[in-house]
Amino acid sequence: MVVEVGYAQAWDPEARAAWRPLTVGEARERDAAGLPYVVVYRTAGRAAPLEVRLVSWRDHHVGLWVYDDQGRRRFDWDLRLLDDPARLFYRYSTAWSYPDPEMAEFDPKCPRVILDLFPDGRGCQNEEPRGYSTAPSLREDQRWMDRPAFGEWPLISAQLHGFAEQPVLEAAEVSEGDGGAAPATCWRAPRPAQPGRIGELFRPGVRVTDGYHPEQTVVEPRRVGTLRVPSGLLAVHGPDNCDKPPAITVPVPPGEYVLDEARVEYTYHCEWRDAQVETTDPTAVRLRLGETPAASWEMALGADDDLRIFIEKQIAGFDTDGATGCFADAGSFESLLSLFERGLIKGEPDLDGYEDLPAGSMFIHRTWDTATGGELMAFATTGDGTYPVWLGRSAAGELVSVVVLIEGMPEILPERDGDALHD
Repeated sequence: MVVEVGYAQAWDPEARAAWRPLTVGEARERDAAGLPYVVVYRTAGRAAPLEVRLVSWRDHHVGLWVYDDQGRRRFDWDLRLLDDPARLFYRYSTAWSYPDPEMAEFDPKCPRVILDLFPDGRGCQNEEPRGYSTAPSLREDQRWMDRPAFGEWPLISAQLHGFAEQPVLEAAEVSEGDGGAAPATCWRAPRPAQPGRIGELFRPGVRVTDGYHPEQTVVEPRRVGTLRVPSGLLAVHGPDNCDKPPAITVPVPPGEYVLDEARVEYTYHCEWRDAQVETTDPTAVRLRLGETPAASWEMALGADDDLRIFIEKQIAGFDTDGATGCFADAGSFESLLSLFERGLIKGEPDLDGYEDLPAGSMFIHRTWDTATGGELMAFATTGDGTYPVWLGRSAAGELVSVVVLIEGMPEILPERDGDALHD
């Protein structure tokens, strides 16, 4: 069996076609430079490729997509290059079992097995749509594969396609032309969750939508108070996780910082009143280190977070089982959390160092350590789970804001004529 091997700069999964073909030499140069490229394996008389390999060493990523005779993706492997340059880690995979040739690609009813693995030995195997989850029974050596040199990769899916042995691989001819502009649907390496235009949530007049209410207007942020961080290390955490160290810590100059919350105003029809009602809701809480606006945003990472193994839209942040987060002085964290637990959970009367804040804000509790001067301000979220922490930096790279979105990032609506808003 002869399999044709072609190289290209990109792969369009919607068209199932390569974009901008490359010679073997050009692909080798991109491989050495860490630039993205793809490798497509085909056989004569078969419309769909056997397999597509998607490489981006600068992103520590190799993807392997296997197609069936109907052109549907049958397997999707996500491999990562970590500390050992000779091995690749099986980070994530999905295997679809289409019950008949007519079922559409990625049909939600299609049985599939998802493996989510981590280098420290953790992992989860999910069977969908059953919703059945187990720990994968994989040995350590089954979580890794040797990294072949450029040009020495075998057809990984040979057995899946029924080949008794590895086929003969021959280089495909390279057609002339640059292929025009790259389609927007072309593959790119997986990347973690992106911040969006967070700064717009604190800019009065910006129009947004949460997907349920068609239009909301950002109003002036509401100042709630201040937070003292004498240790120079800010902690962002779920205070209901009293037995865990701070999930996120951020170095800041020792000092006292403003706490405020972003808000939107909108009108909706209240069914039980049978009338239009105007209301204002918060969208984010912020610790502000200065007056300089943020020019860029990045996701804060915990001590054990490694961006090299993040899959598409993965987040890092703090966990909460009580719909609560907090900003706190990390140097006084244990005592501040103890006061939080004693005041809120145990309800100790006349407790010095704890207070419930007035209603009307997402900030709901405050504790303070009289010995160190450190403070904690707890705020409500709209549910349990993991909440990312976004760091806003000035054009010079200086940290100016720390923000938590309490219900995800709203969609920014286009400006109206005459608006003077900017990204």
